[in-house]
Amino acid sequence: MKTERTQSSHPHFVQLVAELDAFLTVKDGDMHDYYDQYNSIDNIPYVILIHENDQPIACGAMKPFDKDSVEIKRMYTLPNERGRGLGRKVLQELEKWAEELGYTTLVLETGASFDAAIALYQKYGFQRIPNYGQYIGVETSVCFQKPI
Repeated sequence: MKTERTQSSHPHFVQLVAELDAFLTVKDGDMHDYYDQYNSIDNIPYVILIHENDQPIACGAMKPFDKDSVEIKRMYTLPNERGRGLGRKVLQELEKWAEELGYTTLVLETGASFDAAIALYQKYGFQRIPNYGQYIGVETSVCFQKPI
């Protein structure tokens, strides 16, 4: 297994995000267009890819949120690779990178119906916070933060 730091134009990241978006189109239902407008991968400077046998199997990204925080975005593990701790590994790598860059806080948003994602974030030390930015008042969103 290989972990790689890259950016959002990497073809393997684009490939995994296309699969994530296909899944979210169904899962988000009527809210998909709303969420989709905030999930562009153009110019995301910090991307983690996990490869096995030279094939991408998991990813996550982060982008500056404010002067002290980065926002975790586009977390995804291929369905047949889930349950192996890859999401936790991606989060660990993103946190390490954020700390190296001088950030002190991680923030993120996920869907309220994504029980596995919520469990992962809580297990990894994220605490629920009031919804921020475009997610304020959106009942299908939950937001989290974690100090580094």
